[in-house]
Amino acid sequence: MLDSITEIGKSIVHHGKSNNRIYLMSLDDSDLPNIIKKLDDLANENRYTKIIAKVPKYASELFEGSGYVNEAIIPEFYNGKEDAYFLSKYLDENRITDTFENYCNQVYEWAKSKDMGQDMKPFGESFSCRVVTDKDLDDMVLVYQETFKTYPFPIHDKSYLLKTMNENVIYFGIWIKGELVAVSSIEAAKGYSNAELTDFATLKAYRGQGYASYLLAEMEKTMKELGFHTAYTIARAKSYGMNITFSKKGYQYAGRLINNTNISGNIESMNVWYKILR
Repeated sequence: MLDSITEIGKSIVHHGKSNNRIYLMSLDDSDLPNIIKKLDDLANENRYTKIIAKVPKYASELFEGSGYVNEAIIPEFYNGKEDAYFLSKYLDENRITDTFENYCNQVYEWAKSKDMGQDMKPFGESFSCRVVTDKDLDDMVLVYQETFKTYPFPIHDKSYLLKTMNENVIYFGIWIKGELVAVSSIEAAKGYSNAELTDFATLKAYRGQGYASYLLAEMEKTMKELGFHTAYTIARAKSYGMNITFSKKGYQYAGRLINNTNISGNIESMNVWYKILR
């Protein structure tokens, strides 16, 4: 069963058994401090093993006082002024231990050692890149189905993709000889002047060609045109490709979310990267 997005007061929460956690995605000031107990109650009711809260710096002390630990910080996240804190509360001691910690550390060190640069390969005439539309939904689903066995959000569902496309998400795609082979997205929070760069997927036969890097560059152009201040991503800590892609584009490491996300069939730790665009 897929996790659901709901509201607690005026705050937005994502939770369910797939990720076995609660994610406070957007905190409304009016819900403080009562939301902390409500999150605890929801977790206990469903026996979740983790709660993660993305909150402004000024709210962090309240959460830390209730057993949350800081795992990542993105500066200038809210309208270029207030920092964002990713705070986690572990309700099962097994959840806080990442058996792949050493491997993830190696991935991070390798990514950080790479020199910044475009490294764009020349693409042939059969190559094209543009914003994805509702007419491309069937092809998008095929790309996501091949790439991800599981995913924290229902990107295998056309209705979900269309809904987000009509709300706050801009999807980008790369076509080779008319076939959609790679996709990614900007999940925009216009009210806060930030955006998450996410949903990167490339068909297996076309990986290693630099398409993710190309998509990232195109998305950055769009974000700058729209006047966004901060860009960020939450990347699989075990993925050499995605961590290298963001590091080489000048993104800064913000921290690691331990055993956070069910992706490709397993709950994995995630690295947070960010970039100030202006």
